[in-house]
Amino acid sequence: MATAAEEDSKPYPEMIMEAIAALGEAPGADKSAISNYIESKNSGLPPDHPSLLSTHLDRMKENGELLHVDGYYTKPGTNAPAKRGRGRPPKPKSDLASGAELPSPRSRGRPPKTKDPLAAAVAKAASGFPRPRGRPPKADRATESGTSGAVVGVKRGRGRPPKAKPAVAAEAV
Repeated sequence: MATAAEEDSKPYPEMIMEAIAALGEAPGADKSAISNYIESKNSGLPPDHPSLLSTHLDRMKENGELLHVDGYYTKPGTNAPAKRGRGRPPKPKSDLASGAELPSPRSRGRPPKTKDPLAAAVAKAASGFPRPRGRPPKADRATESGTSGAVVGVKRGRGRPPKAKPAVAAEAV
């Protein structure tokens, strides 16, 4: 059996693991139960025992020595899920046969243009557009209709033309 001096010199992680094993509750042991057990077994604890306990519990949780589920601390079992790091998990890699070669990775960005731009333009023109894209120029449009609506030589002013006034007949007196 250990003496009182040896019990006081135990490090916190050992005391925490001993407390969890001794309490043996199904979901685990909460922080207050661990603290009460350590205080009952060890008499010469420092005055900042609660903060030291919290620090060690957090450190053991981060290292994977303890699991913290719903406020209870437990020892990780063999069927415990692996501790996940921060961020998005990596994609699973497919297993390749030992003799198989890796496929060449696709180059990034836009694919390069064809080597012969003239051949591409001829193929595009040969595909046959019914007429060129966009609005046709004004000169072509006037000749297509046959007659133009405006009288040549008279320039119209800006804005809306004035309303035509009816001729007023002279009144006979």
